[in-house]
Amino acid sequence: MHTAQHAAREPAFLPFTVAAARAATAVPADPPALARAQVVRRHAEAADDAAADCWTALLAGCNTPARRVLPTKLRELTEATSLYVGSHCWYGTGSPHRGRVTDAEARIIDAVRDSDGAEFAEAFAGYDQAVATAVTSVRGRTSTSA
Repeated sequence: MHTAQHAAREPAFLPFTVAAARAATAVPADPPALARAQVVRRHAEAADDAAADCWTALLAGCNTPARRVLPTKLRELTEATSLYVGSHCWYGTGSPHRGRVTDAEARIIDAVRDSDGAEFAEAFAGYDQAVATAVTSVRGRTSTSA
């Protein structure tokens, strides 16, 4: 579980995404939307934890299981985000979300494979921003349609 104490001792790689997912679970919503937001939050926190573990392995130059777990955690977060955002916004023409998220995810996976810490950190910043923007866009759509 992601606690304040836990966050204080490890770097955060998805601070915007975790904050957006937590905010989404705090907004009154119909039960299916709330359930999807809770799934995004769980996957965001799990991916953030996996990223911190992977970062430690990269810095230590180790090929630990953490490096193999991260791609799965990112795919799970990306999938949860796509379900939360909805297929029209995720796959629709002109929607920037899917491309930005999947491109940044691929950069992270490449950085892990190449043991490139600088690229890892830079790609995570892009992924965090892209996922958080996608999650936040749902709130913007629901508040403007109400």
